[in-house]
Amino acid sequence: MACVLVTGCSSGIGLETALVLARAGHTVYATLRNPDRGNSLRQRAGKEKLPVSIVQLDVDSDESVAGAIAAIRSEAGFIDVLVNNAGIERTGSIEELPWEAFRATMETNYFGALRCIRACVPEMRKRRSGCIINVSSVSGRIACSPMSPYTASKFALEAVSEALAQELKPLNIRVAIVEPGIITTPMAERIAESENESAYPHVRRFSRMFDAALAQPRPPSVVAEIIRNIVESGTWQLRHTAGPDAEPFLAWRKSMTDEQWVEWGALDDDAWHERVLADFGLDTRPKAEEKV
Repeated sequence: MACVLVTGCSSGIGLETALVLARAGHTVYATLRNPDRGNSLRQRAGKEKLPVSIVQLDVDSDESVAGAIAAIRSEAGFIDVLVNNAGIERTGSIEELPWEAFRATMETNYFGALRCIRACVPEMRKRRSGCIINVSSVSGRIACSPMSPYTASKFALEAVSEALAQELKPLNIRVAIVEPGIITTPMAERIAESENESAYPHVRRFSRMFDAALAQPRPPSVVAEIIRNIVESGTWQLRHTAGPDAEPFLAWRKSMTDEQWVEWGALDDDAWHERVLADFGLDTRPKAEEKV
């Protein structure tokens, strides 16, 4: 059984990953920026008597990452598996979003993962053993408005993961990228509820797309099971999709030229809603009462 560090465990994919791995017998260090948000995980793990320890770790801070990993090593001896899951989202047009949205998203989703990787790799290299799993998204391979800060951070995470895999394979350290589609998490629910005023239609349209997708629940445990399989199977496969819509989304983008993809995002509302309905069976059109 492995000693696993999972970041971003207050809810969603991180929380479920901690539980799924612990149920499988792994020793899990579930980290959170704010441990006060770990009550759900604490209660569920305690009820099942699972080997889960909650540790404070802010991936945005060099000192927090170093301190948390040192404490885990002091207790466990070493870390076999790092799961970089911590992430945030910001939605809006590139013109209208504040600089903070781009900086904060890149800091957590990209630099945060890099901090944890750089803190864990030296020991893995010395032991010539380990596994690093970076939770990306289909948005790491599909760029669309209004999710530019998020997609940029995930594109960056995918790129550094490819380079990292090349560096670490000769050292017997596995690297894997997990690419969920739309999963029922607090993050997805926030996107589904975002209806801010904008000169651009994309926030409103994607809000309805997420809302329609979430009508058919895709629990985060689907992603957690993919992560568990990567940990236990010994696979060297780099990319792993997760969720029923992940592969269709990627195939849909692959079927278009870059110019066609731009045209899709630039469609007027009526044409855009019709395309999403035709391609994915998602009714994103405004409800009758909204048409005033």
